[in-house]
Amino acid sequence: MKQTRRRLGDLLIESGLLTADQLKATLQEKPAEQKLGDALLHRGYITEQQLIEVLEFQLGIPHISLYRYPFDTSLFTLIPKETAKRNLVIPLKKEGDKLYVAMSDPMDFYTIDDLRLSTGFQIETAIATKDDIIRAINKYYDIDEGFEELIGQEYALETVKEEKITEADSPIVRLVNQLLSNAGTSKASDIHIDPQETKVVIRYRIDGMLRVERFLPKHMQNVLTARIKIMANLDITENRVPQDGRFKVNLDFHPVDLRVSTMPTVYGEKIVLRLLDMGSTLNDINKLGFNTLNLNRFNNMITRPNGIVLITGPTGSGKSSTLYAALNKLNSDEVNIITIEDPVEYQIEGINQIQVNSNVGMTFAAGLRSILRQDPNIIMVGEIRDKETAEVAVRASLTGHLVLSTLHTNDALTSVSRLIDMGVEPFLVASSLSGVVSQRLVRKVCRDCAESYAPTKRELDIFSKRGIEIAEVWRGRGCASCNMTGYRGRIAIHEVLAMNEELRRAIMNEEPVTKLREIAVKNKTIFLIDDGLLKVKQGMTSTEEVLRVAITE
Repeated sequence: MKQTRRRLGDLLIESGLLTADQLKATLQEKPAEQKLGDALLHRGYITEQQLIEVLEFQLGIPHISLYRYPFDTSLFTLIPKETAKRNLVIPLKKEGDKLYVAMSDPMDFYTIDDLRLSTGFQIETAIATKDDIIRAINKYYDIDEGFEELIGQEYALETVKEEKITEADSPIVRLVNQLLSNAGTSKASDIHIDPQETKVVIRYRIDGMLRVERFLPKHMQNVLTARIKIMANLDITENRVPQDGRFKVNLDFHPVDLRVSTMPTVYGEKIVLRLLDMGSTLNDINKLGFNTLNLNRFNNMITRPNGIVLITGPTGSGKSSTLYAALNKLNSDEVNIITIEDPVEYQIEGINQIQVNSNVGMTFAAGLRSILRQDPNIIMVGEIRDKETAEVAVRASLTGHLVLSTLHTNDALTSVSRLIDMGVEPFLVASSLSGVVSQRLVRKVCRDCAESYAPTKRELDIFSKRGIEIAEVWRGRGCASCNMTGYRGRIAIHEVLAMNEELRRAIMNEEPVTKLREIAVKNKTIFLIDDGLLKVKQGMTSTEEVLRVAITE
């Protein structure tokens, strides 16, 4: 190239994707062997699509989207699956003595040389995103005779020898591995295996929404169920009662913990696998999406020496992530932290974690009593479900312990009445509660295809009712990065209720929730809907998403 090569950082600053301060901080903090592009992606300053567009300009190498690309599957024999996965490369087409390949790093000359030697072709490169390549490899490399053989064969579980279900290269083992691998690439949180009358439906929950991944013939149901049960150490002969288990796998070189739950239905056992990515646990409170005011209030609550901090919201609203982030911040050699959970989701070094086991009488309340004899400073109770647990938690907080827990309520204020309904005396609730965080998860607008629009009349009404002015809203057009949904990733919206003297007095006097709300408004509490609309104003999410999870008064 005649023009002098410009540095990636300078190009990103010039194109307005990065500030000089962000570049400087990244260069100072990143490990020596990590590439600048990867470090910026890891910090969330840029998206992979933006990085690729800059590289395309810098290197003069074309950028290609593999979404619905017409692959020539006969070329897959030239590059084995392991090589393709390890080096993030996939063959596109062949022209004369040239083989065109898509790579996530077209500057990786070692891989290009290896491919030239192993295939005998001259290698021409194009850039594609890492996720795009992994998704394409998982999707196309496994359409081979093994699956055809599996799908075309009638399986009766009695006639299938155990080796068929456990041998590393047997078709069913490869199918399950592929389902797990695809789920990891798609950033799915759950895999649902739904038996129906004539087929088995595989669905992934991605960013809180279920999406059909594929259909399998009905005769594969038994052998698929048996394979997953063997992996999770469950009883494969028992199909009349629900079973729970867990196992660990490595997906794309990082460990993922899977929780397995089976449930007998009319058409056979339904299986749900929950993926807990050990590598991407949200360990940092600052990355949970707290508004500045809410973050300060939450930090004040969890750094107090005693009191109860409650995190509320429906199932799947990110309560556990917030709890674990708080524990991570508090975790040090000077404090004794003990948790009791059902089940233990993430294992954290330096924290004593106990699993509930009601079969042997190890309930939340019983476990909590024994924890108090272990000289703890901080106690985390997975969930306050009954009067007994609530009373022990309140007593623990009044005797100088910090107690963190969750509760299933719709907003922060109703948590107070919920505790009182459980049978805890109002004066005990008032004196022990430090604060309540209510949260929901909303999908983030995909940064690669976001477009600004003028707000509709309905949106303007909603914003003006909450006293917020807005000039534009952002929505995703739909692209390969977000699977044409317009959303990619999720962010939490919060409502943080910090206790003060006036609130405590109102609770002791058993004032109605409306009175508590008035005091909260006077305290400048940001309600769920307000926090959501502020995030819409910042272009993080859409009004539809906020209205889906939060109620407008």
